[in-house]
Amino acid sequence: MSYPQSIRLQKQDFRGFPAGLLRLDYNSAFDSLPDWAMLLPPPTNVKTWAVVIHGHGSKGNQLYVRADIQRTWLPELQARGFGILTPTLRGNAWMSPAAVEDMDALLNYLRQEFGAEKFIFSSGSMGATSNLIYASLRPENVNAVIARGAICDLSAYHAFCRLQAGHSQIYDAVELKRTAAIRQEIADSIEEHYGGKPEEQPALYKAHSPLFNAEKLLDIPIFFCHGSADALMPVSQARLFAGALAEHRHFTYVELPDGNHDAPLTFALDQDKSLSDKANFSALDWVLS
Repeated sequence: MSYPQSIRLQKQDFRGFPAGLLRLDYNSAFDSLPDWAMLLPPPTNVKTWAVVIHGHGSKGNQLYVRADIQRTWLPELQARGFGILTPTLRGNAWMSPAAVEDMDALLNYLRQEFGAEKFIFSSGSMGATSNLIYASLRPENVNAVIARGAICDLSAYHAFCRLQAGHSQIYDAVELKRTAAIRQEIADSIEEHYGGKPEEQPALYKAHSPLFNAEKLLDIPIFFCHGSADALMPVSQARLFAGALAEHRHFTYVELPDGNHDAPLTFALDQDKSLSDKANFSALDWVLS
């Protein structure tokens, strides 16, 4: 059983951070890489933990320092009494093989030290992609998934990221340049963490593409939300994935018309239930029902 090495656990008593927040510094059992995560233990004897993996370019503190998700995601997780794990997980690793091993070790640590029994993976963007990759590789470790904007075919997405900037629905020149730069950076990161381009590691890219491993996900409740106008992660992949899971008994796909990449981040949250008893619902309620 993998387990983090050289563990150092300390309080994070910073202004604006929740009381009881801990920082876990450790070395990977996979290759001794130093890394860190943040833990917010449950206030009671709850055995369920939420795993929130950051987006590309962020780190394990994103839930606490990015204003929109700190304001909307954190209160509902705390209100339900869940423990919360937010790993840095090698930075922009896109749930690479090494990141999978590190996630295994972190979950084992929570089981051993905090009595964790169930894990709900709820993330957006690269984090949402990582949720689905990990669930397809380690379904026994995942009790539910909430994926807010994700890709499901690494090779196809790598090719999309390498497209020239002109191949886009973005018409603002500044935003077009920014998005094109992020795409190139993402493609570089994927190559780095997967040991080469898709044509150099075809089996590995396919193994980490949930689209081709949908049968592994059939016993996991999955809520998947995507914006139809997402310029960073194409909605075509979300639609293909929804088709692959069409026979899944506990899968739902919601597409937000004209929604951009961030649109799914603030949809179907607990706070929405007070807005309308017909049009709004909670993704957490759905995956836990």
